Amino acid sequence: MSTLANKFLPNPKTIAIVGCPFSGGQPKLGVDKGPIHLVEAGLVEQLQEIGWKVNFDGHHQFEDIQAASDPSIGILKNPRLVSYVCESVANVVGGHAKNGQLPVTLGGDHSLAIGTISGTLESYPEACVIWVDAHADINTLETTGSGNIHGMPVSFLLGLGEKFPEFSWVRPVLKPERIVYIGLRDVDAGEKRILKENRIKAFSMHEVDKYGIGKVVEMALDHVNPNRDVPIHLSFDVDALDPSVAPSTGTPVRGGLTFREGHYICETIHETGLLVALDLMVRSAFLQSPLYSPSHTGSQPISSRPGECSTDCSISNRLLNYPYHATALYNLVKDAVLRDAEHKLYIATTILQASSLYSGNVKAPKSKNKRVEP
Repeated sequence: MSTLANKFLPNPKTIAIVGCPFSGGQPKLGVDKGPIHLVEAGLVEQLQEIGWKVNFDGHHQFEDIQAASDPSIGILKNPRLVSYVCESVANVVGGHAKNGQLPVTLGGDHSLAIGTISGTLESYPEACVIWVDAHADINTLETTGSGNIHGMPVSFLLGLGEKFPEFSWVRPVLKPERIVYIGLRDVDAGEKRILKENRIKAFSMHEVDKYGIGKVVEMALDHVNPNRDVPIHLSFDVDALDPSVAPSTGTPVRGGLTFREGHYICETIHETGLLVALDLMVRSAFLQSPLYSPSHTGSQPISSRPGECSTDCSISNRLLNYPYHATALYNLVKDAVLRDAEHKLYIATTILQASSLYSGNVKAPKSKNKRVEP
């Protein structure tokens, strides 16, 4: 286990895995399968092998409310279902945090962050949020074009826009100066206005290209945690990564973070000794990266980031499908909770072979490579 002390977690350090196979915040099928496949691929065992105590008592089930009995509120889709699930998640995450455990929430779509961050702030009201995502997820009822709540969680946490009785349990205690974005590259016009009006700090992929990921993470921490003394909630949406790295996402946008850039964010936040909660919002195990894919507002071409592979590489990555996706996500979890060099071997082969989806036709990345490219 890492010898680096965490300023907020007691020893022995314990991870509480919160499995949330939930997709009600958006319309894509298969999003709810991600957490199940990650656990089946050996995540719990791998974390135990590197010295963490792991608390995992199964995935949470959300059959009590069905979307069919949940009429829209205006354009807002599945409001009661999403509220019910997020409140349940908030209670679970908050309980683990109060017990001195590190909640690692496996999603599921990013609407779940309404619950995870609410739970964190219940135990750590002074906590800051680092939101790693291709999208700002800060739409309100007035700005959303789809009504899908996975594009709106930050507005609920900040208390922006119209209020709904169904979400009366959400306490808007997150302050604009306590959240920072990394990796934005597909932001709606209304969201840009909200970010500007509320003076919310955001580092797009332009800044990542301009300054490098090391400087961007440093500047992000300087903004929300200048004295490096308050708890950090890291909310990581896998679509922050380039689709060539993580193709199984419902909202792929080219020009994203590389495999190593994603790792570096997690490693550096771990090194602060301030991480108290981690969201890993897994998209669909069944989705690929087509040339045109729906964004939060509609279909648009996926642009390429300079130096990244384009269509041919995307097609080759489809052969990897979910097993590689699980490998990348596992390593993100691992790097967020572990930094010792001797434990930083990538375990692609282990995860691929453990996965029931592994066909044997795809070679796993070699663990000795510091930069693993598909």
